[in-house]
Order: sequence, then C-alpha cells, then structure tokens
Amino acid sequence: MEATLLKAHQQAKRQQWVARMAPILARFIADTAKRDRLLRRLYLEASLADLPPTLVLALIQVESGFDANAVSSAGAVGLMQIMPFWIDELGVPADDLKDPWRNLRYGCTILAHYLAIEKGDFTRALARYNGSLGETWYPERVLRAWQENWR
Repeated sequence: MEATLLKAHQQAKRQQWVARMAPILARFIADTAKRDRLLRRLYLEASLADLPPTLVLALIQVESGFDANAVSSAGAVGLMQIMPFWIDELGVPADDLKDPWRNLRYGCTILAHYLAIEKGDFTRALARYNGSLGETWYPERVLRAWQENWR
C-alpha cells in the first residue's frame, strides 16, 4: 500500500514538473509529443542520478541546443555532448550516443560522477564535464542558463 502511494506521488510530481517545463522547452522543441517524451525521460534519468532535472536541461541547452544529432568539432555527440571514449567506460560498443535516451543516461551518469568527485560543487563538476577544470567560463554559462531559464 505504501509503495503504491509513493509511486503515485512520484508520478504526480513528475507530471507537474513536465507541465511546468514544457512551455519553456517549447522554444527549443516545437513538437508537443517529442517535448513531453524528452521531459519525462530526462526527469527519470536525472532522478536516477540524483541530479536536479533543471540543471540537466540547462546543460543540454548549452551543449547542444536540444539537438540530439549534434556533433561537436571535438567529436562530442548528442544532447549532452558525450565523448565517444565514454562508451568504453560505461557501455558497450553498440551504444548509439545519438539515441537521446542513451545519451541522457550517459550524460547524467557522468555529471553525477563528477559531482561526487567534487563533493557537490556544481562549478567544479561542470568544469570537469566540459574538460575545462580550473576555468569557470563553461560552468558560469550553464549556471546562468539554469538560473535564467529553468528555475
């Protein structure tokens, strides 16, 4: 009984969050169904990694502008711009980093790892995520997007 109530509460909380974030994300993803699927999956992946889902939204905004097919000049792939070497660390060779769901799983896992290393320091964890530890331009950009758009 308690487990059923907890699950219902968690679903309601996720649905409320999706409803709050959908109008903001509409600036980036026009298709309602695609937008809602992404928000639901993002909420799940962020929750599993114990990350604020709104921080993940800000990171994706900065990294790829919500383009699941984005590839950077350095070779980073997908929504969260995952470097392919992470497949050797976290996955299997068949993993497709352009798959938005797989990309979210990798990105949230990597960011949670860096947050643990940095004992919850978002600035340092984000700098590690970007490969710019010791510099603040990237964390400042993500944190600004988080504050201005997603909180």
